[in-house]
Amino acid sequence: MTIDTPVGTISAVFDITENDGSIQGVARTDKDSADFYDVVVDGNQLTWHQDVTTPMKLTLKMVVTVDGDTMTGTSKAGIFPASKLQGTRSPTT
Repeated sequence: MTIDTPVGTISAVFDITENDGSIQGVARTDKDSADFYDVVVDGNQLTWHQDVTTPMKLTLKMVVTVDGDTMTGTSKAGIFPASKLQGTRSPTT
């Protein structure tokens, strides 16, 4: 996943799982990790919040659309403009 933020492009790995109809996730960068919360699924759209500390302490609202192995959407942090994100599913091992 890449997120084009006002402070530059951030690369992250989103680990998203489903267990008994409940979606959980964590986003990881080389400097931080953040659990998903308030996860909502609506068709092929997924929304959640996550708290990050790098590059600064923020709560992000993520809104993504999943199309096959591709995910696109936005990451919104407070008063900052929404940042575009995009990524592809990694093969499972």
